Amino acid sequence: MRKLRISFVAAALGAALFAPAAAWAHAMLDHAVPAVGGTAQGAPGELQIAFTQNIVASFSGAELKTAEGAAIPTGKAVVDPASPKVMRVPIGQKLKPGLYVVTWHVVSVDSHRSSGSYKFTVAP
Repeated sequence: MRKLRISFVAAALGAALFAPAAAWAHAMLDHAVPAVGGTAQGAPGELQIAFTQNIVASFSGAELKTAEGAAIPTGKAVVDPASPKVMRVPIGQKLKPGLYVVTWHVVSVDSHRSSGSYKFTVAP
């Protein structure tokens, strides 16, 4: 019984020590410009999406849509050379006032894929 208890405690301790490392294995959204849930005063010319880890441009990108689901043309996503955690996505047209949805996907430099979405508003 004692050996079983020691084995269980050792296994639980090992799992607790390694669990945080697994949580850090994906690049997650840190912040964005226009801000997540924020309001842009004037039409932005690009999206700047910052993550918690460096990302690989060739496997990363974003889509921009209106609240109704109409696609907004964007240029090729690039990683900011000054900050490899930031993806820049040029917007192909002037945005009208309204609500927009950004859907992103990235691969971090440790090869883990993550994705998500957020909204922002362009003020009149």
